[in-house]
Amino acid sequence: MARLLLGLGNPGPDYRATRHNLGFLVAEAVAARRGLVIDREECGSLVAEEVGLLIAQPQTYMNRSGYAARCLVEARGLAISDILVVYDDLALELGRLRLRPGGGPAGHRGLESIVENLRTDQVPRLRLGIRDVEQVSPTGEALVDFVLGEFPAGQLAAVQEMVNRAADAVEHWLEAGIVAAMGRFNAPAAAPGGGQVPGPAGTTAAAP
Repeated sequence: MARLLLGLGNPGPDYRATRHNLGFLVAEAVAARRGLVIDREECGSLVAEEVGLLIAQPQTYMNRSGYAARCLVEARGLAISDILVVYDDLALELGRLRLRPGGGPAGHRGLESIVENLRTDQVPRLRLGIRDVEQVSPTGEALVDFVLGEFPAGQLAAVQEMVNRAADAVEHWLEAGIVAAMGRFNAPAAAPGGGQVPGPAGTTAAAP
């Protein structure tokens, strides 16, 4: 049965390195492990494909991700349970991963569009934390600037490690399913010195 890995982000070089494009980076990491290049157009997305797996990056901009998702689901006859949406999340601190089989969008506009277009909130997802624990979480216009901003140089190693772990989580989802992946990857990542990164609190605010 075919699976769909849907990495969310915004198209174009101006957005490539922004926090909001973590979903794109994870999709590319998974594709690279398979020797695939995400460069074919389908349903308003760039896609790569192998037997049993379709990897897609919607080119509709974040707020309209659902249009691409619905087109791919309908065109390919996919079950909603066989989708994994990957995106950034301000509710989680940098480095944390969180898989869930469903739930509300919690203010994330990309997932909100997907839930609206697929007419269900039971869409499996993988969230990647972007919250900076050393700063107050941004709101309003500052939030837009934050998610559309690039990671500072001092965080790039942590970001790359998170993307690699997220790609591992996708692999585990493909092999063993969402519940098994949750059990393995939802625990806090080890902090320097062998400790545990504290868990997040709160919910995401609206973002473009």
